[in-house]
Amino acid sequence: MFGIIRPCRHRLSERLQTSWMAHLCGLCLALRDDHGQLARTATNYDGLIISVLVEAQAAAGHTATGAGRRTAGPCPLRGMRTASVARGEGARLAAAVSLALASVKIRDHVEDQDGVFARRPVAAGARAVTRRWDRKSSGSASVVGFDTSVLLDAAARQGELERELPTGGSVLLVTEPTETATAAAFAHTAVLAGRPGNEAPLAEAGRLFGRLAHLLDAAEDQEADAAAGAWNPLAATGTDRAEAERLCRDAVHGIRLALRDVELTDRALVHILLAHETERAVERVFGRPGHAACRVRHEPGTAPGSHPEHSHAQQGHPQQDPTGSNPYQSPPRHDPGQAPPQGPGAPVPPWVPQGPGFTPPGAPPPNGRNLLAGCAAWALMGCTCQLLCCEHDHPFSGERREGFCARNECCDCGDCCDGCQCCGENAQCCNDCGCCDGCDCGCDC
Repeated sequence: MFGIIRPCRHRLSERLQTSWMAHLCGLCLALRDDHGQLARTATNYDGLIISVLVEAQAAAGHTATGAGRRTAGPCPLRGMRTASVARGEGARLAAAVSLALASVKIRDHVEDQDGVFARRPVAAGARAVTRRWDRKSSGSASVVGFDTSVLLDAAARQGELERELPTGGSVLLVTEPTETATAAAFAHTAVLAGRPGNEAPLAEAGRLFGRLAHLLDAAEDQEADAAAGAWNPLAATGTDRAEAERLCRDAVHGIRLALRDVELTDRALVHILLAHETERAVERVFGRPGHAACRVRHEPGTAPGSHPEHSHAQQGHPQQDPTGSNPYQSPPRHDPGQAPPQGPGAPVPPWVPQGPGFTPPGAPPPNGRNLLAGCAAWALMGCTCQLLCCEHDHPFSGERREGFCARNECCDCGDCCDGCQCCGENAQCCNDCGCCDGCDCGCDC
């Protein structure tokens, strides 16, 4: 899955997380149903924004009554669980756009002879796949009234611009084809939703989103392209990283302004994806001064500010505890004449290890399996991807644990609402959008 939109589950409320997964699974299944199993590899995070936009503009009650949802069967990536997934014209348009973009991406790799694509048999097979995907995406897009030729023409024009770009030309000349393609896709969501008044602002949001995606991709690949001697738009136009960052931040601001003019039935998920996550994508590529990445797994009810990485101790200041006890100090001496509190209802002293991997005081350890049974359970859970993707019972100890991907994700949560000023004087960005409902990071929105 590729894309600049990568929302961390700790920044989404339970409702938004469910909706995000419904669109992600709906896109994957629409690709399978319309284009075959191989097309599911074209699933990408940015493409599902099309599905989100169509649903967000739908008539009130569309999602509340389940009209835009269907129950999908068990899937290994969901731990063989069923799920409610998005369906309809939005998912089909997202699938067609994602397939066309994947075709363009593969064709670029073939032309640039990247990695395995430099081998003739691989390149020949990849060209056959791109031709098939071009036909498939065009056919399915025509069903919902969208012409994918605008995407393919933009890709062809991209190559011409790169070859004919004068030395020192503007980098925005290079991003124009991408801007045109994403603007057309965003604007067509208003057509599907029956909101003609939204076409212009969505086209502007899409144009800026395309610019942002192109620039971030160029900035991410700049060092690798320089090492490989590959063409890079920033290097070719002499655009330094400071100017690229400025253009990206201007694009994020423009997307937010355009979204204010879009009439939406449910604004929350659209806002958090296009207003919050775009800014976080910029910070992920260019960095943010004074901000340390949060690479810890947040426990339920734990705010980033309560973790030692976010404490004053990290900045060289002694950590203050209003209760007078410090969990990072040695345990206080116990009065021999007084028995320590015990039992299931007794408070756990701050110096006692807690969390995954530790058994609470007084609680019996979970029942473990023997070696043979544990290996069998481990193999079954591995084949169904439960060990990677889902919360599960440990195959040997029986402890409840999160999947490997969830434990090792780089969650740059920071403050859930720092990107949109939900609180304070300038609260207009998130005013009534509902994107901070259920914020896990302790922001009083």
